[in-house]
Amino acid sequence: MNRRHFITIAVGSFAIARPAFAVPTRIEVYKAPTCGCCSAWVEHMERAGFSVDAQDIDQDALYALKARSGITPDLASCHTAIVDGYVVEGHVPARDVQRLLAERPDAFGLSVPGMPIGSPGMEMGNQRDAFDTLLLMRDGSTELFERHA
Repeated sequence: MNRRHFITIAVGSFAIARPAFAVPTRIEVYKAPTCGCCSAWVEHMERAGFSVDAQDIDQDALYALKARSGITPDLASCHTAIVDGYVVEGHVPARDVQRLLAERPDAFGLSVPGMPIGSPGMEMGNQRDAFDTLLLMRDGSTELFERHA
């Protein structure tokens, strides 16, 4: 192997490996200070590579944030997050958030309404409920984003 070939391979390898060195996506999470499942979801997001800024706020402030963000009671869960201009409500799997950021649909966010058992942060042994991640459209409607069996 000559020097030029070695340098070409080395530079090409760095370009392929470069995403591993990318700055983690920052996500702001607003939650009640006593909610253990919210803290577990934060840990799930950190394990997936997100840089999480978790802020504990009182329930009234959290409800007001949800309302300002377009989260109606039927879409609500226990915590609300903001990532790159999108709202993420509840126990949305990290891979769904990653897909949202990759595809950048014309929507305002994602929601997993309620607190389904087995969703990230709501793990209870081997028990799992099927749940859907909903895409929150700007007109107030929702579309199925991902089904989790």
